[in-house]
Order: sequence, then structure tokens, then C-alpha cells
Amino acid sequence: MTRVDSLLVAYKDSLSTYRMKLDSLQAANDSLNENSETYEPNGKYYRYFTNSTFYPQLVGNKLSLDATESNNETNALLLMYLRHPEHVKYSARKLNDIANENISDADLPTLGHIEMVKKVKEQTPEKTLPEIDKAPVDLVVTKPHFWTFVGDYYLQFMQNHFSENWYKSSSNNYSMLAQATIQYNFNNKQKVKWENKLEMKLGIITSESDTVNKFKASEDLLRLTSKLGIQAHKQWYYSVQLLANTQFMRGYKDNKKDVFSDFMSPFNLNISLGMDYYVEIWKKKLTGTIHLAPLAYNLKYTDRANLAKSFGIDKDHRALNDFGSQLTVELTWKPIDMLKWETKLYCYTTYHKFTADWENTISFNFNKFISAKLFLYPRFDDSVNRDNDFSYWQFHEYLSFGFSYSM
Repeated sequence: MTRVDSLLVAYKDSLSTYRMKLDSLQAANDSLNENSETYEPNGKYYRYFTNSTFYPQLVGNKLSLDATESNNETNALLLMYLRHPEHVKYSARKLNDIANENISDADLPTLGHIEMVKKVKEQTPEKTLPEIDKAPVDLVVTKPHFWTFVGDYYLQFMQNHFSENWYKSSSNNYSMLAQATIQYNFNNKQKVKWENKLEMKLGIITSESDTVNKFKASEDLLRLTSKLGIQAHKQWYYSVQLLANTQFMRGYKDNKKDVFSDFMSPFNLNISLGMDYYVEIWKKKLTGTIHLAPLAYNLKYTDRANLAKSFGIDKDHRALNDFGSQLTVELTWKPIDMLKWETKLYCYTTYHKFTADWENTISFNFNKFISAKLFLYPRFDDSVNRDNDFSYWQFHEYLSFGFSYSM
């Protein structure tokens, strides 16, 4: 059944109901006014029994200086138009167009019982609807897609600079970097969001100044972020967040065979409970989330026992468990199509020690496949040995140029 057919059927049913009510109303009026010589049956009361319909004549008559129709029933319709327009489904002009007749509701006829029934019979869909509207319509219902997949891939060349006390292997150099960021997110468009992001980054360098190690890792990251949120109010969500990270390869310093980091050395796991605020401002040019967690559990583990002290773990132990509070901010600002700034601030404190990582990536895309990146990464960790020059601060920076692809 087409939309027009449905409208006519609904209106026909309402007119049938009105006919029965109007017959009773007019019969009562006839009995009360049977001795009156001026009484005439009035068919205009159908407005108050049929489906809610907008009649322009009522508004024009109300605003006219010589208004001729003003009663409680008319005022009730005008109040409904003003206060509850969502309940007015049809308009007199629309009904006239469908019936293909030039009827003006400004001159509504005074109809008796029989004349009104005849008028309804004349407006049957078989006589007024074009043949094309009678053709069968296939209803196709598609299953909503709650899951979305996003992937960003880079292969770039860079220049690296590390502070001397950087907590992993470090040396100034030129290198090549491969990076992939995969996101697989669920959003049912109502109250539940589940976001999953896997980040993989690996850079390989060769340095003429290093005569011991032919190849080293300049960038080495394997990180999983998973967050489940249930909407509390508008942009606020109750959330549980999991952060886990380690690296792929062994880390060395120049001209040394000693291993300074390795796969699962260290391994960090953080589980936090709190609330998320989803940021969408400046016409959605600045988007992201702010995660506030008053309760967080943190596990730091090293598979290599001899590296425990360098990662703030007690001697003769391989793991450190503690509880604290956490703040995570992830924002993306895209002022123009070619330029994008991505920042991630991670802060965790046990109220005895404090760790903060602030990653900033500024990307300039020349086209879909060529881009340049500037990466700035200040880090604060007072659980490691204090450096005379940099205190507990560490810093890492690189500038790269190369290929990129997003899907």
C-alpha cells in the first residue's frame, strides 16, 4: 500500500466515524430546534471528529476584521495548531490535491446526512489515484551497521632526536618508520559504545657511529586501547578503559651489547573505571574523548629481571602492582583538510609517584598518499632515577616524510 493509499484509507475511516457521531448530534439538534424556523443542519462539525487537519480558513477567519466564525470548538482547533503542531498530520490543501478536485475549505458546504455519504463515496482511491500508485511496492529492510572499521598506514623516513636520559634506547639518527593504526568500534546509536584501537609502530635504523649494532629499533610500540561506555547524559558516558602496551624488539644503545628493553620488558597494563566526555566542537573540527578515572589499577611487568630497577620495579621482583587515579585525553584537531594535529595525554598517579606521557603528532598531507609528520613526545616519570640535567623529564622528537594511506 502506497503512502497516498494509506492516507485516504485513514481519512475515509475517520469520516465514517464522524458520520455516525454527526447523525446523533444533528438528531439531537433537530429535536431541540424542531419548532425553530431558522435552524439549518450544519456539516462543518466534521472538523472536530476527523483526523487532525490544518484548515487555513479558520486562521484567516480569526484574523479577519469581520470574523464570522468564532466559537469554543474553533478556538480549540486554533490552540492545537499553536501549541501542539506535531499532532496535526494533514492539511486541507493536501487532501484537495490528492482528491484532484478544486475544493476550497474557505467555502465548506452545509451537508446533510445523505449528501455527505455520497461525497465520501465519490473520493474512492480507484477513481482518483493514477495507475502508477497502484503498482506493488517492495519493502526492503536493511540491517543497521553498528560496527565501523578504520585503518591508517604509514611508511616514512625521519630524523630522530632523543634526550640523553630517554628511558629506552636512544641516539640521534636517520631512520625508516612503518606504522599502522587499526580501529574497530561499536556504536548502537543509543547508549552503548565500545571502542578498540590497536597501534603498531616500528622503526629500523642504521648508524655509522655504532660499530657494534648494525640494526636497531628507533621506534617500537605495540599498544591496545579498549573502552566500553554506557551513556549517562548527552556527551557523558560511564566507562571502563583498558590500556596495554609493550614493544616488538630488543632495544640497544650505541656501541653497547647490553639490552635496555625487550618484548614484555616492560609490559604495562592499566584498567580504569570512570567517566568519558566526548568532545565535538568547532563544527566537529575538534573531536575526541576525555577520560576521568578516580579508580585505576596499574600493572608493570618485566620479563627480564635485570631490567626491573630501570623501570621502577623493586629489586628481585618482576612486577609492580598499584592503585591510583588516571586522566586520559585523546583529541584530533583538523583545521583544514591537509593539516591534522593528534594529541594524547596520559597521566597516572598513586599519590606517591606520578607518570605523564604527552604524545603529539602533526601531519601535513600533500595528497592521499604523501605526507609529512612531526612527532613531539615529552614524558615525566618520577619512579626512575633522577637525571642531573633533565630531572625526571624525558623528551623524544622526530620529523618524517613518506607514504601514507587511510581507509
